[in-house]
Amino acid sequence: MNDIKPSLTNFIDGEDFFTKILIVESADYISDLLKIFPAAEIFFITTDEDFVDARVKVIVMDYREERLPFEREFFDAIIGDLTLEVVTNPQDIAAGFSQYLKQTGVFITSFRNIRHWKILEKLMHGNFGGIVSRFYTRAEFERLMYASFYKHVRFSPLRKSAPPDLLKKLIDCGFENIGGDLEVEFWLVRAARSMPELALLKSMYTPEIRAELARLLHRIEYDVATAESVEKFWRLYDSAGMFEDYVAEFIAEIVIHREQFFENLRKNSARPEIEKIYEEA
Repeated sequence: MNDIKPSLTNFIDGEDFFTKILIVESADYISDLLKIFPAAEIFFITTDEDFVDARVKVIVMDYREERLPFEREFFDAIIGDLTLEVVTNPQDIAAGFSQYLKQTGVFITSFRNIRHWKILEKLMHGNFGGIVSRFYTRAEFERLMYASFYKHVRFSPLRKSAPPDLLKKLIDCGFENIGGDLEVEFWLVRAARSMPELALLKSMYTPEIRAELARLLHRIEYDVATAESVEKFWRLYDSAGMFEDYVAEFIAEIVIHREQFFENLRKNSARPEIEKIYEEA
């Protein structure tokens, strides 16, 4: 796995701030992640009963067969190479991982591209031996991630060039090579539980505050006990220390009838923040 390790580690974004990380059967990442996130609490799942590393919390188990011993929405990130290649039902595993990720969490993994020229060359020569892993195309893996409750999926290719004659032969035989896919040996994947703009909203304030904010905004939008709802909205706004840009973005994401919303808000309030929120939303 060492050839894909650097790229997978580099799939961590500069703005990421992980406090709880789960590494799945990929011990080589422990040192790197401790350097990147020195204050993080790192857990490592392995089937190796002899594995010991005092720097992390080691759990000996088979993630393919056993339920993870954590609370839901516990981790900021789950990281592991090829974690969905040796499983019977990959959607069960992928969807299961998503339950243990925070709303702002990400699953970072990799998979072998079944369309890579080395695999196709073996099949052309009738070499089917030793195929014990589940290989994917990029499109198939993308569908798997979205079907497993991830909202935003990014890919990065790790390439290994094909002999020119073989590449031409494959293309002549009808294999499409869009974006050089026939020379992508591994796809690196970052699947997030939320869209980027929503992840930022969810990273601020507690789930309880966000839920109450959403409830009040909808009540104002649909003119439900409007005066009381507006009063509670501004009370929450002040007590939670919210700011105009945040509320504007929140409104842009969840309020459907924005003009009606702002009309109801203006009728029941004269706060100066309203116009700035309206302009930003």
